[in-house]
Amino acid sequence: MLEQVRASGDGGATAHARLLDTLARAEPERLKALAGELLPGLGPIEVLQSRTGLVMLPMRDTVKGTDFHLGEVLVAEAHIRAPSGEEGYGMVVGRDLDRAMAMAVVDLAAAIDFPPAIAEFVERESERLAAADSETLRATEATRVNMETF
Repeated sequence: MLEQVRASGDGGATAHARLLDTLARAEPERLKALAGELLPGLGPIEVLQSRTGLVMLPMRDTVKGTDFHLGEVLVAEAHIRAPSGEEGYGMVVGRDLDRAMAMAVVDLAAAIDFPPAIAEFVERESERLAAADSETLRATEATRVNMETF
């Protein structure tokens, strides 16, 4: 993952988005455990935000190709800053502020020095999430009806 951040050519924005996506979908207890390991090495951090709120859920109409808002989703959000100025951010669906803060801690540690523990965690979680997504797609495909065969 670190190599992807350095080689992405977009200042790491794409790789950072993938990191945040993986962290947001990671198993909560493992994410919190990783944050607990990383937190002592970060020193004092400033909590800029820790709150719950509603955000609009965007969807795309695949026929018209237009975006619309499906509704609102409850999220927990955390935003932190290290004394050196780097920032960490976390947002997860639901009201688990501890999980959002854990995500922000891991994001901050990745911004500072990207320790191997993060790369290993992201690799394991990415594999687990890919397998879960594949299983969901397989189950969904089994229910597909081809209307032109009737």
